Order: sequence, then structure tokens, then C-alpha cells
Amino acid sequence: MAKSATDLVKEAKQNIENLTPEQVHEELKNGNATLIDIRESEELSQNGKIAGSTHSPRGMIEFHADESLPYHKPEFDKNKRLILHCAGGGRSALATVTLKQMGYNNVAHMDGGYNAWKEAGYPVTE
Repeated sequence: MAKSATDLVKEAKQNIENLTPEQVHEELKNGNATLIDIRESEELSQNGKIAGSTHSPRGMIEFHADESLPYHKPEFDKNKRLILHCAGGGRSALATVTLKQMGYNNVAHMDGGYNAWKEAGYPVTE
């Protein structure tokens, strides 16, 4: 039976850690996490970003996370806390499942994504 994108996201969220913007803000403030922004470059230039976040578009996440590849980004460290976000929380939920499959055990995503972060009144850069 075929699944819709909504089905896949709902299933993903049942198997990962879902954080509120408040929880993410607290972890970042305490220096306990690396925030990974998986939106597309156009989204960042149009809507801004969360200061200090690392950009890794959804289509590159596996390549940036794989230490054996030349595309690997050092921010992807299996020994550290990673929190992913996209615009609304769907893509980051799916990407969090992928990272868990790749051996990242301390990974979560921000439910509601960048939009929820802004709505909560947390700062963004243009």
C-alpha cells in the first residue's frame, strides 16, 4: 500500500525526538547542541536563518553526515547532539530518521521548524 508524504512524516515523528522551539532555544543557549538547517538555499536567502545554524540542504544530508565522503561536514559528529529543522517540521522529521539509520543516536528535530521558531519570538538573521 502506497504512503503519502504526510503518512511518512507522521510515521517518522513517532520514531524520533520531537522538540519545541523553547526546548531547542534552551539547548542552544546552554551550548549543548548543533542546529542543522536543512532548508534549501533559496529559503534561507528569502526568509533568513537562525544564527549559528549549519546549512545542509535535505538533498545533501546523507553526504554531509557520512564521514567517509569528501562532502562530509565536521558539524556532523556522532558524539554530539544534533537538532535538525526545516520550515515546518516535515523534512526535518524525515531527515532525523535518516541520520538515526546512519548511526546518529543523539539527534532530534524541531517540530514546527523555522516557522514555529519565528512565531515563538526567537531571533533570526536576514
